[in-house]
Amino acid sequence: MEQPASALAAAAATYPLAVPARPACVYTSCYCEENVWKLCEFIQNRNQYPLEEFYAVFISNDRKMVPLWKQQAGCGDQPVIWDYHVVLLHTSSRGQNFIYDLDTVLPFPCPFDTYVEEAFKSDSIIHPEFRRKVRVVRADVYLKMFASDRSHMKDASGNWLKTPPPYPCIETADFMMNLNDFISMNPGVGWGSVLPLPDFVQGFGSQS
Repeated sequence: MEQPASALAAAAATYPLAVPARPACVYTSCYCEENVWKLCEFIQNRNQYPLEEFYAVFISNDRKMVPLWKQQAGCGDQPVIWDYHVVLLHTSSRGQNFIYDLDTVLPFPCPFDTYVEEAFKSDSIIHPEFRRKVRVVRADVYLKMFASDRSHMKDASGNWLKTPPPYPCIETADFMMNLNDFISMNPGVGWGSVLPLPDFVQGFGSQS
């Protein structure tokens, strides 16, 4: 059922942050998957909200070329073309869902519907081969299963393309590197659910 705009605005105005204010968050440019993992870790340790209300959301497509607007790396009204991007979704019991994106110029957090309108815009204006898909992974699963040795951020000579985070690589008992399974939009691979962007919007927006 669609929520009245006044009710959604009230929910946003009184919404307690699930993580620190943006400047205090653990953040490394170009390592969005680890930034979101760190947000999930904070939420788990703080125990303010149930962890099951949160999801890591990987945004990509089969071509690994997805346009996103309102990104800090953007220029004016032009979109940034990422191979993938990762944000945190909070399915709040307050009647308004929120997106935490440490790379956006939008508010942090941003009401879900506002983020969709400003950052995703509509697939109808995008060539079909560049339309976005998402992989939605429960935060508890993400914390348990995600691993990255950061090898995707090294060139052929082993030099860093982007400075890595200062903390150790994230690994599990079974994996040292499975980032590609999360980036993949093949529903037969990895964890979570893969959805076309319109289905994701319909499922988590205020009109759902």
